[in-house]
Amino acid sequence: MPMILFLPSLLVLLLDQALLQVAPILTAQAFPMQVNIDSSVLRSIQVPNTPSSSFSSSSSNPSSQLIGAIDQGTSSTRFLVFTPRGQIAASAQLELRQIYDPEHEGWHEHSPEELWENTLACMNAVGDAFRTEGLLAGHDPLPPPRLAAIGITNQRETTLAWNRATGEPYHNAIVWDDTRTHDVVKSILSSSSDSESFFRSKTGLPIATYFAGSKVKWLLDHVPSLREDVRDPEKRREVCFGTVDSWLLWKLTRGRTFATDVSNASRWLFMDLKTCRFEKELVDRICSPHDVPLECLPEIRPSSGAFGSVDSTCGLKSNDELFRDVPLSGVLGDQQAALFGQTAFHPGEAKNTYGTGLFLMMNTGTQPVPSAHGLLTTVAYRLGRDGDVVYALEGSVSHSGSTLRWLRDQLGLISSAADSETYASETSHNQGLYLVPAFSGLLSPHWNDRARACIVGMTAGHHRGHICRAALEAACYQTREIFDAISMDSGVELRALNVDGGGTVNRFMMQFQADMLGVEVVRPVVMETTALGAAFVAGLAVGVWRDLDEIEGLWAAEERFVPRMEEGE
Repeated sequence: MPMILFLPSLLVLLLDQALLQVAPILTAQAFPMQVNIDSSVLRSIQVPNTPSSSFSSSSSNPSSQLIGAIDQGTSSTRFLVFTPRGQIAASAQLELRQIYDPEHEGWHEHSPEELWENTLACMNAVGDAFRTEGLLAGHDPLPPPRLAAIGITNQRETTLAWNRATGEPYHNAIVWDDTRTHDVVKSILSSSSDSESFFRSKTGLPIATYFAGSKVKWLLDHVPSLREDVRDPEKRREVCFGTVDSWLLWKLTRGRTFATDVSNASRWLFMDLKTCRFEKELVDRICSPHDVPLECLPEIRPSSGAFGSVDSTCGLKSNDELFRDVPLSGVLGDQQAALFGQTAFHPGEAKNTYGTGLFLMMNTGTQPVPSAHGLLTTVAYRLGRDGDVVYALEGSVSHSGSTLRWLRDQLGLISSAADSETYASETSHNQGLYLVPAFSGLLSPHWNDRARACIVGMTAGHHRGHICRAALEAACYQTREIFDAISMDSGVELRALNVDGGGTVNRFMMQFQADMLGVEVVRPVVMETTALGAAFVAGLAVGVWRDLDEIEGLWAAEERFVPRMEEGE
């Protein structure tokens, strides 16, 4: 595959020789709710012979072993209900409005209230679906269902601040791929010659616009009411900085829980990787001259364990049945949740998620592995307060599925993501056309937030199919780059790659990915591995599953893509 050998250098070179500059614009529209319920799955439930914890639901009711999962992603909000076999019994999904400011390049926001309202809407939609099916009425042969627990998984690094007393956000949530903090990053790097190496060694992360800490600094610099409250000795006690998981926990518990899990905490630039605690020195070096008390940051807890319970007055209209006092017992950042959902519990096991962006992550065991090739050293998960912290290496790419959304919404080349495969398949080759989807810069392994997207090599002979093909190929090329970096950092040669996310339904892209990597690409039966991972950690905490071995036995492959490209193609 001679083409691939120079691809990383080509991606960087194309940024300087762009023939077409592209950028997304404001998108705001009404989205329909998508609801699915599988009553046959629900009615086939049998109670597993598992121990129950002190706060689990009664195991005498088969439906009390159902596990809920909130999946608050970048593109949409979802709520899913899983059975003890890991099957999806019900789901609801609502696309999320993306707020791009046309006056400010690189800005990307979400409404905090919309994040919450979408979560309520999806949970209520599932409750309504249960009621419509007669399941909440207790019709034979299924008793009224109760969720044993709910897990939360979320877009990581997306940062917001709110007031504990009023419950009001100070500003819109700044999304993880937002690049407005470029000057903040530049200032931190110039403040000390050891800044980059210091943060890499302590947090496993480079100083970049991607992470939550730089967003906290920007909010303090630019939101006067927040800055004044943090300065006030009394009012600062009411200030909360959090990622999306913390916001949802706070809302679901009506302010009783202000917490995050260790996987999300590891994405702030504030947490020491070895102690798994926020450190004042790290906070000060990012936020200076602002003095941010550690009390303004969420409590760091294990990924699987007690996070409180759903408050009966939080806004769920079916709360007295399906959601009443349900334990919130699992939280994972979305990519760590996908790793867990793929049952990658052993060092050297990896997954790649094709969602809004794409994220290749490998379990490295109980010791953090430093990266010398532009990757992130991060926390994968921790099960219970007595459990070991498990670490991972990760390569992050900001745009994958969002590139197809750009083709749909901004260019009008496709009407749905599925069209990209249809049009790409009409071409036998890209005919020299390449797309670099650096809409908000390049993340792993380049870390260049000033890079911008480009299409190069275009001639009058190219058509829609070639552009669609280039968009799909771009994700595969970038995956190859990270795949090689993980092998070099870890010394582990990956012999197969488990994949998940919405992009994996595109068989053209999965086959091209196998060809580019030269290894088997494996798609699981349950595609919603991010939500499944959140359900698994929540279910472990309340005894729905005994241990990791039992969960590992639930994973199964649906399709395997074997490399077919000949050497030299």
